[in-house]
Parts: sequence; C-alpha cells; structure tokens
Amino acid sequence: MSGEGKVVCVTGASGFIASWLVKLLLHRGYTVHATVRCLKDPNKVSHLLALDGAKERLHLFEADLVEENSFDDAINGCEGVFHTASPVSFSPSATKVKLVDPAVKGTLNVLGSCVRTPCVKKVVVTSSTASIFVKRNLITPTEVVDETWFSDKEFAEETKQWYILSKILAEEAAWKYAWENGIDMVSLHPCLVVSLHPCLVIGPILQPTLNFSTKVILDLIKEEKDFFPGINCYVDARDVVNAHIQAFEVPSARGRYLLIGETIHFSQVLKIAGQLYPSLPIPDKYKGDLPVMPTFKASQKKAKSLGINFTSFAVTLKDTIESLKEKNLLSF
Repeated sequence: MSGEGKVVCVTGASGFIASWLVKLLLHRGYTVHATVRCLKDPNKVSHLLALDGAKERLHLFEADLVEENSFDDAINGCEGVFHTASPVSFSPSATKVKLVDPAVKGTLNVLGSCVRTPCVKKVVVTSSTASIFVKRNLITPTEVVDETWFSDKEFAEETKQWYILSKILAEEAAWKYAWENGIDMVSLHPCLVVSLHPCLVIGPILQPTLNFSTKVILDLIKEEKDFFPGINCYVDARDVVNAHIQAFEVPSARGRYLLIGETIHFSQVLKIAGQLYPSLPIPDKYKGDLPVMPTFKASQKKAKSLGINFTSFAVTLKDTIESLKEKNLLSF
C-alpha cells in the first residue's frame, strides 16, 4: 500500500470531501491525524471512527480554525497535510466575518503549524472554482477555463458573495505566506504547497449530515430550483479525493489544479435523473427531448496529468441519488 508507514493530517475531517479523503487514505495504508471542531459531537466523529482501518491508524484531534497554534499537535509527526477545513454557506444571513475570517485565519494557522514542523514535505490545500472563474461577466461557451484564471475579488466584495470572497482571499493568503516563509524553496524548508479547485462536489455521502453541494441535487429534484444562472459544473467526490492523494504522492505536483468533471445545465441534470429513475418526481417538461444548452468549457489537462480519469456524470448522479435514498433524504 502506497501510504504504509506514512503519517498525514486532514483538517476539517468531518466534512464531505474530507470524510472521503480519510476513508481512502486509510484504505491506502496511511496513518491519519484528523482534526474536527468538537470531539464530543457524534456527527463529527462517529462515521470516521467506523471506517475500515480507523481503529488502528486514525487519530482524532480537536482544532479551531481561528485559534492560533490549534493545529500544532495534529500536524506534529506528519509528512503531508491536507487542509480541507473552511466554512461553507450561501445563506443570505451569512456574514463576511463568519466566512472570510475563519477561511483566511485557518489557512494561515495551518500553514504556520506546517512551517514549525520540519517533517512536513507537502501541503495540499482544498480551494474551489470560486477562486477561479467568478467574474462580472458570464463565461461564454467559446472560453476555456483553466488554472491561469483568477476570480474578481472586488466583484465578490461588491456583491457580498462572502463564501466566494473567502476562497479567493484564503488562496491569496496561502500563496503569499508560502512565498514569504520559504515554502516550496527546498533550501529553506522542504515543503511544497498544492491547491486543488473542485466545483460542486457530489457523490455518495459518508457523513451523517447533508452538505451544501449534495443538497443542490436534492433541491433540484424536489423543488425545481435554479442555481447559478442554470449552469453548474460538477465533479465526483471520489475523483476529488484521488486528486488530493495524487497531488501529495506525485513528486512533480505543484501549483493549482482545476477539478471539473462536467459542465451542464440544470435541466439536463433533471433529464438524466429522470432517465435513471423514472419514478422520481421530475416535472414532465424535463423528461422529453430537451435542447442542449451551451456551456463553457473547462480544461482537464492538468488534472489528468495526475492520473485522474473523471467519473461520468451519470454514474456520479446515480450514486448521489442512491445515497440520498439510503439516508432517507429522498423517497421514490
């Protein structure tokens, strides 16, 4: 197993992506130091403790994004750190203080712990497409989004899109801190930073609570909601996690990686769901022949250089719906 004898840390381990990351790291033989906000909360830890290999190789730590030095104990002894912890909310009641401050301070706190831990060789940061293609003008179908794109933080601030701003500023802070502290400069500190940028991540749910991105699918099916001008980009959670692990294991991996499996209009999502499950309460207008809506293109070249072969959207959607059904969140 590729991770046998290696110790890594996963921050925010109770989250959707992080839970899958812990699962697959344990499967590969790694010893995992996992941080959660509260060790006494069964919603944060019970599903992690039930994973194969958890009894032997999973160690849980309590850590807070805004508390300085909070991650020192968890990162101590690790050669790799996967920083996934960050608040997520698109609620109208969400504030800049509640989203931006923890995202930025948390990233800096984790990187600070890494700098103080000489055995850390690589830090893989979970960012988002939110820091790549959010701009004043909608992306046209002729454009190809790739890792060279950067979101417009002034636009995000003006429109009070605090989650998006949190991802932009957290990534900025990470690269600035890495540069100023010699991270990625072997002569000063043998540590590389890699940032991964997934879009809406769906797939089977491991954690007991419903996460934002999977709720998008649930709301589409149940309530016919329209999100982000009708077009979303999706990626399978298992592909995202494989990319994280490859980013750590492949020596040449560095910089930013865009993770988009499929860009598709929400009406097509519903059509595919209806074809997979005819008994789903999909409105009739989404069951017949629908015009193919033009969408923008996303480069997969750099992600594929890590050996990532993206799961087909139909498979991911099917597994997502099955998981929602198993958790009694969707009945048909």
